[in-house]
Amino acid sequence: MEITSAVGAVLGAFGLSGAAGLNAWLPLFVVGVADRMGWIDLGQPYHWLSSTLVLAGIAVLLVVDLVCDKIPAVDSAIHALGTVIAPTSGGILFAADTSLNAHVPTAVAAVLGAVVAGGVHVGRSTSRPLVTGTTAGVGNPVVSILEDVSSMALTVLALVVPIAAFVVVVALLIGLGWLGFRAVRWARSRRNGRRVEPSVE
Repeated sequence: MEITSAVGAVLGAFGLSGAAGLNAWLPLFVVGVADRMGWIDLGQPYHWLSSTLVLAGIAVLLVVDLVCDKIPAVDSAIHALGTVIAPTSGGILFAADTSLNAHVPTAVAAVLGAVVAGGVHVGRSTSRPLVTGTTAGVGNPVVSILEDVSSMALTVLALVVPIAAFVVVVALLIGLGWLGFRAVRWARSRRNGRRVEPSVE
């Protein structure tokens, strides 16, 4: 039973970190509220996530992120900040979720969470210019809403069905990696198409 709990905690931690890659603040807020309500137990020293002050601060940042990520051009700045924020959030969530049951060393948990969240964030950030360029920015809010909904769903899944959350994160990393690759190729083809050939006199 203890082994099952440890495996579940690790798989769930992967799910939470993946969710942080889609929206850094949403899973932090949900996990903090869940701990505050007694639905989960993060254990020490991670109860600070459920303190009133921290939850209020995360809620404000979450609202700012939800709004700004729907605005073309502004979303690029948000994604640039997310390069640091998402891995940090993922590291905290991974360490918090595994501290009580899996007893994964904090440094290892932080690195794993940061890598997963960072990988998902890089994938979504790399593919966003493709959406902007092909839809003239109209598709950005739609994609952003889908990312927020997916982050929420993945967070709940990580807390309720950890193995399913793990499978989703793996699929997400593969899918975003493919989209990122396509976005890079698309950007290169546009640059090559705009390149002016030197005139011959």
